[in-house]
Amino acid sequence: MSLIISNIALHFIAKKEETGEILLKLGPENVAANSKIENFVDALHKIYNSKGSKAYGHFSSMPAEGDRARFVDIMASYLSDSQSFHDFSSQAANLLKNELEKYDLAETGYLTICHYEYMGGRYLLAAIIPISEHYSVDGELNISADQHLDTNKLQLAARIDLFDYQNNAEGNRYISFIKGRAGRKVSDFFLDFLSCEEGLNAKEQTQTLVQAVEDFVAVNQFDANEKQQTRKELLSYCKEQKEAAQDVSLQELGHVIKSEESGEDFYKFCQQQAYPIEESFPHDQAVVNKVTKYSGYGNGISLSFERSHFGEDVVYNPSNDSITIYKVPPNLKDQLLALLEQNSSQSQAAASKLVTDGDDKDSEF
Repeated sequence: MSLIISNIALHFIAKKEETGEILLKLGPENVAANSKIENFVDALHKIYNSKGSKAYGHFSSMPAEGDRARFVDIMASYLSDSQSFHDFSSQAANLLKNELEKYDLAETGYLTICHYEYMGGRYLLAAIIPISEHYSVDGELNISADQHLDTNKLQLAARIDLFDYQNNAEGNRYISFIKGRAGRKVSDFFLDFLSCEEGLNAKEQTQTLVQAVEDFVAVNQFDANEKQQTRKELLSYCKEQKEAAQDVSLQELGHVIKSEESGEDFYKFCQQQAYPIEESFPHDQAVVNKVTKYSGYGNGISLSFERSHFGEDVVYNPSNDSITIYKVPPNLKDQLLALLEQNSSQSQAAASKLVTDGDDKDSEF
């Protein structure tokens, strides 16, 4: 396993429904990083990486209220060995408790703070892991309930890239956090707990990247097949970077996307056009996924097709808001033919019943 744990702490936090009081139970000191803990953190790391709805930011420069220390202050104290990890995590838990008291939220779970290394990177992960109940039955058919950490429902989590923070404290993306949970206040209190401000907009950066690629293939007069192949190369590269939890690099893309005729690569093109885009950045995969396919769902209809089919095998008529599909996929064609046959049989049966009912009525007279 390429994951190395330096320190980890778990603290329980809950809100009493009756009184609204926030309960905080601090965990033990010096949690040993055994195989179970390592597997747990490894799974947590992978779940966090797989979350597509992440945003990026940095620590706020605003001073703390009163004499309270900010998260960044107590973190710096720990990283400089001025205090122990348990003291740091306990202070962080109390900061979280103070923030929860300001909001009408019923967050319950385990605050997990972990300092670890992975593939040469150094990270500090802070997350509230929710609790779910599960049930078991013994040999006498007695049902019992227990609780478990539901990491698959992870929504409140942030990770600090310690290398980036220590080497570029003025940067705007060394903190990543999960975004997209319903109810803005839910994520607000967690960002306030970290004193984090949003910085780099990964979605906007990715949209600029996609537009730059479209401009590149247009300026270099790629034909339809070359355009689609270039889009697929962009999609493949971005997927690989996402799986490896690595940033998209314009220089690397320059080796992937280039014009064979002019010899111009994509990186030089971006420099010449001066796009408002970083040299490297964490991208939004959902935006890139749309470069090769169009898809949509609504009113019980789901449709998806490759971009290269638009205007040829798939034709949209905006005047009557209709889509005509040529070259229907074989598996869909089989289903449609079966449906037509079924409808025809039902129509024939209904017509036969009408004739029979009419004959019966005539015989009554």
